[in-house]
Amino acid sequence: MTTFLPKEVQAGLDSARLLSLKKASRLRVNIDGQTYPVLRMWKTGFSVDAATAPYLRGYADLYDGAIHLFQCLIIATDEEAGEMIYEFKRATAVADKPALDFEQAADAPVALLTDQPVVDM
Repeated sequence: MTTFLPKEVQAGLDSARLLSLKKASRLRVNIDGQTYPVLRMWKTGFSVDAATAPYLRGYADLYDGAIHLFQCLIIATDEEAGEMIYEFKRATAVADKPALDFEQAADAPVALLTDQPVVDM
């Protein structure tokens, strides 16, 4: 059995695959004020539609909807099957609160209670 497909059939399959990836993904990358939808993401990189994204490199912000996930340093590595492949040089997770510069005890009090009486007005 052969796995050869005519160019037209392969192009149709690729466009259908890209369309389904665009609909399924909420991820997007923001670089210098430009936003590009992310088709797929894996541990070491992600892919964007090659028709809309140029060869990008540098600092980027990766979002899942409105949630800021990573601040990244990226580089374009390859283009295959209509997808531009980018690899992470660095991907730092964004925290929702500042980092602590001290060790917090597990049994630390949550709040400070005083012995002052409650005043009713």
